[in-house]
Amino acid sequence: MNREEFVQLVKGEQAELRRFLLALCCGNADLANDIAQDSLVKAYLSSQSYSNNGRFKAWIYKIAYRTFLDYRKKIFNYTNLEQATGLSDEATNSDNAFQYQELYDALNQLNEKERTSILLFYFKGYSIKEISMIIDTSEDAVKKQLSRGREHLKTKMKL
Repeated sequence: MNREEFVQLVKGEQAELRRFLLALCCGNADLANDIAQDSLVKAYLSSQSYSNNGRFKAWIYKIAYRTFLDYRKKIFNYTNLEQATGLSDEATNSDNAFQYQELYDALNQLNEKERTSILLFYFKGYSIKEISMIIDTSEDAVKKQLSRGREHLKTKMKL
């Protein structure tokens, strides 16, 4: 794949990829943008290994997911839920203004595989087979992650 082909393919997927990463990062736009940028650089550097079989979207999502996991291992700082509830209204005002904050909070409490499976299946419309390829697991494992993730979200969001 040459540079122009790569740029054309990325232009079509960049906005969706950033939204996916924003959801994975539970609303942290700065982190999502950093991961997206790193993912696109990694994809470009390995674009010669991409075989044009019409699955560019899944290929780039896989790179983004792995980049997210790398960042998560390095810098993601978990805030204990009990600590977060003790914050003053001033500190949480900007979060309260964000309309999807409750969903992001619930997603943040899921493990990475459950969260990624939920996001790819329900928000991006990927099939179970495609998700299993992106996160390197079996289709049965994806089905279990979706089932557990739905149950955990119901509990967390009190649906």
